[in-house]
Amino acid sequence: MLVCSQQGYCNLSPHEIIQKAPPSAWRTVANENVLRITLPTGHVYVELNPELAPGHVDNIKALAREGFYKGLSVYRFVEGFVAQGGDALETKTPKLGKKAIPAEFALSTKQPLLINKLGYQDGYAASTGFYHGFAVAQNAQGTKTWQTHCTGAFAMARGDGPDTGGTEFYITLAPQRYLDLNITVFGRVLAGMEHVQKLDREAAEGKVFNLITDVVVLNDVVASEQTKFQVMNTESDEFSALIKARAHRPEAWFLARPDFTDVCSVAIPTKRLEKE
Repeated sequence: MLVCSQQGYCNLSPHEIIQKAPPSAWRTVANENVLRITLPTGHVYVELNPELAPGHVDNIKALAREGFYKGLSVYRFVEGFVAQGGDALETKTPKLGKKAIPAEFALSTKQPLLINKLGYQDGYAASTGFYHGFAVAQNAQGTKTWQTHCTGAFAMARGDGPDTGGTEFYITLAPQRYLDLNITVFGRVLAGMEHVQKLDREAAEGKVFNLITDVVVLNDVVASEQTKFQVMNTESDEFSALIKARAHRPEAWFLARPDFTDVCSVAIPTKRLEKE
């Protein structure tokens, strides 16, 4: 049986914890680190992760600001796997960004990086947890940290060489943890996964396959199109209580309570403050 150490949140359901969480438990996402991807199905918003993959964040923001993705497409959709977009035919040459950059599969630190550990055994890493709004994993020493391939992970596709990715991004449609440490993950979808799921699976005659109208840094759009997101602070007591509730399932409906969860089963609560 799990021991509840978060006063005021014991035996509450995940929904109740989210509803009860005070303003101090939420973090406003900086729009400088949010991409807005415009697809035929709607806008997809991605929070970038500059702490774990600064080179990839800088590069994709440079590509966005030069308009690299305008008129390209999400050209690969594999059901239950990924939706991949970019320059499939290699028709464009980046001006501000780069076609390929060094891999950032994991962040190495001299001292252990403190994360909010999940506390349950994981089949892919020595430990898992959350770091500043992202699901992560670590080695046993805590000196190697990487973002995990949970649903909605934003990552950079590559060729056979580790340093061959730079422009072709993908979004995971379901957890793909076996890809961890093989590809740079550098963000997650904040909102709009339903628009990714609605994309065409196959190209239609006479129609551009899943056209990308544009990819922009949200901070760059006009004020009338600005929107703000808040995510629960993954270092907060409220989020720690949420992890325990996801594992124990205190709701009366549950007859079998697993007292277990994994890093991809704890969704990070996200709120949109302003609608378009």
